[in-house]
Amino acid sequence: MKILLKNGLVYDGSKSKPKVQDVLINNDKIEKVSSNIDDKADIVYDCTGLCISPGFIDAHSHNDFFATDETAIIPFLKQGITTQIVGNCGFSAYGVDENSKYRDLVGSGLFKIEKPSSLQNFIESTKNNLVCNIVPLVGHGTTRISVAGLNHKPLSEEKLQEQLNLLEESMKAGAFGGSLGLMYEPGMHAPFSELCEFARIIKKYDGILTIHPRANSKIALGYPLISKPHLELALDEVIKLIEETGVKVQYSHLIFVGKSSWKCVDRMLNKFYKAREKGLDIAYDIYPFTYGASTISVILPSWYLKLSKEDRKKKFNKFKLKLIINITKKLLGIDFDDLVISYISDNHPEYEGKTVSEIAKEENLDPFDMYVRLVEISEGKGRIMLGRYYNEEIIEKLMKDDLSIYMTDAWYEYSGTQNGGTYQAFPLFLEKTKKYQIDLENTINKMTGATADRFQIKNRGYIKEGYAADITVFDFEKIKVDQSIPNKTPEGIKYVFVNGKLALSKNEYQNIKNGIVITKMHFIIEMHFIFLHTWLFYIFQTIIVCINVEL
Repeated sequence: MKILLKNGLVYDGSKSKPKVQDVLINNDKIEKVSSNIDDKADIVYDCTGLCISPGFIDAHSHNDFFATDETAIIPFLKQGITTQIVGNCGFSAYGVDENSKYRDLVGSGLFKIEKPSSLQNFIESTKNNLVCNIVPLVGHGTTRISVAGLNHKPLSEEKLQEQLNLLEESMKAGAFGGSLGLMYEPGMHAPFSELCEFARIIKKYDGILTIHPRANSKIALGYPLISKPHLELALDEVIKLIEETGVKVQYSHLIFVGKSSWKCVDRMLNKFYKAREKGLDIAYDIYPFTYGASTISVILPSWYLKLSKEDRKKKFNKFKLKLIINITKKLLGIDFDDLVISYISDNHPEYEGKTVSEIAKEENLDPFDMYVRLVEISEGKGRIMLGRYYNEEIIEKLMKDDLSIYMTDAWYEYSGTQNGGTYQAFPLFLEKTKKYQIDLENTINKMTGATADRFQIKNRGYIKEGYAADITVFDFEKIKVDQSIPNKTPEGIKYVFVNGKLALSKNEYQNIKNGIVITKMHFIIEMHFIFLHTWLFYIFQTIIVCINVEL
């Protein structure tokens, strides 16, 4: 089937200025990009006054755990997203030995998948059942869980080799790289030497390693209290890993949690640029919100939940808890006003969307006592949106920085309040493009071509002849996001094509599952082919010489 998009303002995914052009789609490919295409297409869309862009690429997603659930994926499609890079923060829904006795631990309690297995099985099981395309990374945490569960101890040589074999199996199956989650179990327990071995396999296959660092704030667990800001120490560790292994790194969600960390922005950016001046390949991704998803226990010391209910009521323990929480809030630069409840329990929907301070006022309690009560009700598992991840000045600075690309880092919640990133992230980037007076071609480049280049996704991310027909058509002047309603679909996205088929029309999902798991042909495999080709050519030449000699 041929589809013709007429008279749209084409942003080709590069930083080039747009042109009014037509785009001809033939089955799953872009056949022609030109002015006044005269072709008898099966369907013609008048795109006058609209922007034609490559389909948006979400640089950081966890939707491998929700891949075949269209309810969970459609909100991302409605943002104009056609491709998501998954398997981040050390978590992937694949990279597991099917005989592992720890399979049910994959996701470390944050995510859940019924039958995690190999990447090859994941590809086969999702065939013809994906709304959007998926670019797979394999999680270090997942491979470690497969061989050792959530064990805190260093792996034996045998277990380490088993883990690396699982990684290599995924790379051969087409993974684009891997990921570390150094703030989560079990990644936080892995010694540096293990992280280096994991990174060396990624490097061997010319892949990319995304890293959730150990700290995103001025203070964090695992570092001495008196030191330079912990988020700077965390970046130092990542840079050391690159120096040791030469691996290409994408620093996941560069954020600055708590007001006290905001003064670190310029120092952090300087570290990135100094590393690049040394020849190290590092960049980062961001989202457009001033808050992010977290758990109710984010400022709770770990020892508290280990106490019995009786011990929690003891005056000394309550005094100690209050003292530590107050110190933590002060050092981080956050307060109970910054903790917005997403979900506590099915019995308490009335708390959702309100801050701890607001709930405390309604129930005539001290905010600290209200916070402890919410922890108790949710058994420490409640979800919140934590404010002060950024401020608007920081978001503007990072959007304008050459090293940033864009992502959602969000997923659909089956209970409670949704994360705005699930519904609104990429349209909000477009809104802020206007607000910060950024050239639209630069924003689209970060959402498409620059991301495809960063992850080496071939034949996508650009409006070019012969490229995959992942295309988003939108009305830039009508892009509108209502952040007060996190699950409200933004306005302005008109059409979304996934591999040449219309998946979204004027905010209506077209019941099309035309996404695929995109796989990568790795450099090491290509080198083997080149070697074989050279060897065969040498043998052929030798035979010709021998024949000539005999003649």
